[in-house]
Amino acid sequence: MFINIGFGNIISLSRIIAIVNPGSSPMKRLKDEAKKRGKLIDATEGRKTRSIIVTDSDHIVLSALQVDTILQRINGLNKGEGDVL
Repeated sequence: MFINIGFGNIISLSRIIAIVNPGSSPMKRLKDEAKKRGKLIDATEGRKTRSIIVTDSDHIVLSALQVDTILQRINGLNKGEGDVL
């Protein structure tokens, strides 16, 4: 299954390890380190980063959607509704 993470960008639900808020220093370091290693995927379409998605392939995906919004979409998938692609 796939989940819409904003602006037509999708990610495989089975690859997601964590969805975190980007405000803390450790998350900023995580983002910076991923960028240095070439493992950063920016799916914000130029908007403010509101969540960071950590995948099992060690990629870091930036999203302009709030953590709660993504969680609601995931919960909607579990109930048989929502952004299934």
